[in-house]
Amino acid sequence: MSSDNTGRYDFNKGKLEDFPFEDPMLFFSSWYQDSIEQGCADPQAVAISTVNADGKPSSRMVYMRNLLEEGIVIYTNYLSRKGGQISQNHNVALLFHWDCAERQVRIEGVAEKVDDSISDEYFAGRPRISQIGAWASEQSSEIDNRATLEERVKFFEEKYPDVVPRPPHWGGYLIKPSYFEFWQGRLGRLHDRLCYQKAEEGWRKFRIAP
Repeated sequence: MSSDNTGRYDFNKGKLEDFPFEDPMLFFSSWYQDSIEQGCADPQAVAISTVNADGKPSSRMVYMRNLLEEGIVIYTNYLSRKGGQISQNHNVALLFHWDCAERQVRIEGVAEKVDDSISDEYFAGRPRISQIGAWASEQSSEIDNRATLEERVKFFEEKYPDVVPRPPHWGGYLIKPSYFEFWQGRLGRLHDRLCYQKAEEGWRKFRIAP
């Protein structure tokens, strides 16, 4: 980025003249690999937005843990706020922001639980403290104090001295995209925004104004 005498920064690291891929998942995978190679901080970090039964949205940062042909996989407590909202409304939105490349990707789609075998495999590879934490933390629920959480950690450390099984309330969601927007910062805020919308056959591609 370059700055002017007002302290505002402009974008100058890339451009999108045309659609480089027919398949947006290949486009996304390419940009994700670029973000890794360019040393972007936490390239797998993504904001996920959900809505409750009243249509009120909420957002939080999570990590993409698997990138599949069908979509993007995240893991969480199914009884958390996000899990509860997904059970009420499967529509979700994702936002990746790779500052070092002056890029963003917006994704909209539906979330569904992955097979238990996939969650089991991922959980088995987590650090032990994270496995214990999945049992100890009743995610998003109100607790009295930090000591309450630490007592639960101690309880489950003693309960599972060796192998820690995956909690039945913890696992993965596969987000199946129906919409992508690839955003590349450009000079003068005249950014490139290339979109893909799921159609009956394939994807409809179009550009939108910055």
